[in-house]
Amino acid sequence: MRQGQQEPGDRLIQTRVLRWNLAGWILFGLLPPAIAVLDASPARRDCLLGLLALIALCHTVVLNRPDKPLLRPLTYLGLLALVLGTTACLLDGGAAFYVVSLPQFWLFTRSPRDAITLSGVAAALTVLGGTLGQGWSPQLLTGNAISTVVAYAAGVGLGLCAHRFVVRSNERQKQLTAALALTQEELAAAHQQQGAAEERERLAREIHDTLAQGFASIVVLAEAARAAAITDPIRCAEQLTSIEQTARENLAEARVLVGTAPQSGLAAGSLATTLRRTLDRFVQDTGLTVTAELPDVDLDQRTRVALLRCTQESLANVRKHSGASAVGVVLTELAGIVELEITDDGRGFVVEESRGFGLDGMRRRLSELDGELTITSSLGDGTRVLASLPTHSQD
Repeated sequence: MRQGQQEPGDRLIQTRVLRWNLAGWILFGLLPPAIAVLDASPARRDCLLGLLALIALCHTVVLNRPDKPLLRPLTYLGLLALVLGTTACLLDGGAAFYVVSLPQFWLFTRSPRDAITLSGVAAALTVLGGTLGQGWSPQLLTGNAISTVVAYAAGVGLGLCAHRFVVRSNERQKQLTAALALTQEELAAAHQQQGAAEERERLAREIHDTLAQGFASIVVLAEAARAAAITDPIRCAEQLTSIEQTARENLAEARVLVGTAPQSGLAAGSLATTLRRTLDRFVQDTGLTVTAELPDVDLDQRTRVALLRCTQESLANVRKHSGASAVGVVLTELAGIVELEITDDGRGFVVEESRGFGLDGMRRRLSELDGELTITSSLGDGTRVLASLPTHSQD
């Protein structure tokens, strides 16, 4: 049955059904009466063959132009009903032709009412045509007329069942489509929320590893500078210089975070140089003893940044928590793995009880690059931080 608004897939299925129905209609509907009339008189033969050719042409026109038909489907079905009645009259019965043509009254209409009405008119014309052709007799009640009426009743029943099935299928399809659209919207919203959460986490990690550490250093240096302002003016000046440098570095990092500067101040292949500069600043600010083995290692940008952040976080923890007097930093590369080891002789801690944001941030940062962070420490035995990352080609 034709529906108002159809999806491309539904139109394709309907077109296939109509074409298969056309093949069956030609084979079992048009050919039998065309063959049967060949032995009739020339006038009757020519009349029936002309009608069959006409209705076949009309069927082709309607079938080939479903969107903008040259012949309206209801008009075609009206002509089909007349041809069925005329055929029944010329052949003295046309129940078989009516039965084969019956599906068209449901395929080419938009509502069951139109199908029932037009197929009923066609049934009446078929019975009337058969009666006119044969004349009235009691045998008609068990022949052409009864077959036509039974076929009409069966067609109505089957057509209504098919229509109900199609309607329910369309409603189910609409429900599934709506549910799918809602699911897609929820999935898109979830992806957006996940992306926003990941971006917030990234920014929090960057702020903690850069700006927050810098501000903490400024606070410590400012307190030390205030204490040394009178007793040790030279040391105070050095600490004020460190405050200025730290503030400038924080300003540069802030510009990176808001997108007005490149993503990192690291030049290609400069990890060792940057780590040495970081350690020099750490010695200047804290006065601790630092030993370092920093060979030049060719690493990609993300790996260099990750190792620098791990170093900065580890040194910040040494300054704030360890009470250490010496720090060791060793950078090595072996068999496609680069390792950064940072040790101190401080008071140590229980690793399992540590819930610091900085340590978790280091783990996540390394995990994003398929690396891992190993922390070994115990009370009174200092701390060892080992960051391991696979090496990649330089940017």
